[in-house]
Amino acid sequence: MLELHCHTTFSDGMLTPTELVEAALVSGVRALAITDHDTVSGWDEAIAAAPPELEIVPGLELSTVYRDRSMHILGFYPDRDRLIPPLNERLAGRKRRAQEMIDKLAVLGYPIELPEMGEGMAPGRPHIAAAMVKAGYVESTRDAFDEFLGDAQPAFVQYEKFSAVDGIKLLRDCGAVPVWAHPFLYRGRPVKDILPELVEAGLMGVEVFHPSHTLWQAERLKEMCAKYGLLMTGGSDFHGMPADVKTDEFRSLNSLHVSLDLLEPVKQAAELLKR
Repeated sequence: MLELHCHTTFSDGMLTPTELVEAALVSGVRALAITDHDTVSGWDEAIAAAPPELEIVPGLELSTVYRDRSMHILGFYPDRDRLIPPLNERLAGRKRRAQEMIDKLAVLGYPIELPEMGEGMAPGRPHIAAAMVKAGYVESTRDAFDEFLGDAQPAFVQYEKFSAVDGIKLLRDCGAVPVWAHPFLYRGRPVKDILPELVEAGLMGVEVFHPSHTLWQAERLKEMCAKYGLLMTGGSDFHGMPADVKTDEFRSLNSLHVSLDLLEPVKQAAELLKR
């Protein structure tokens, strides 16, 4: 009944914060983290929409790079006032990246326009993919990724480099608990080789439970957390269900049934950071 990895329309999610709250309630979630990419702008709407029986956990997912490979770092309970100035630069970088991809598509003969996005909203590849579907260039967002936007495809643009070490430091400096998101999706060196370096940099937790992780991988991550004294978290990495995705491929809310018991240690760690 714990969801510590969810996205809204403020980054690349399909649901507004209010709609996400409603979906979480229907799914039996009792604590819901808002972890949009490089922005905290969805918090207020989610908090306002949530009834007393649903706790909103303020968070975000930083887009970073480690050894020239993409690495995402979740942060929980940050001091918003301290975090927003550096996040504004990250948000500007996401906008620059999106524009570069749009420019590449135009050169390839596929001009598109993104819809107007509100303040604090972070454009990403899913927005561009949806615009390509709307323009009739591809049949589905998956086709857009496979043919144009995926890594090494002709319209792909890498994130502006922001190191994972710097991201971890930023989160801790802002009172947030840094957690490595979906470690086994990292395409660099093996997790067991990288984790000690991240722990030395100040990493405090690992997302053990994620739809991409096998049972074997989750067990290995549990062992690593015990070895290094790290917090364990988990979530569905929920983005919403686009019309062109089949139900059996959908990462549904509360699909992992993550225990609420994992939340209290994260809260305690955040309190210690703020002292």
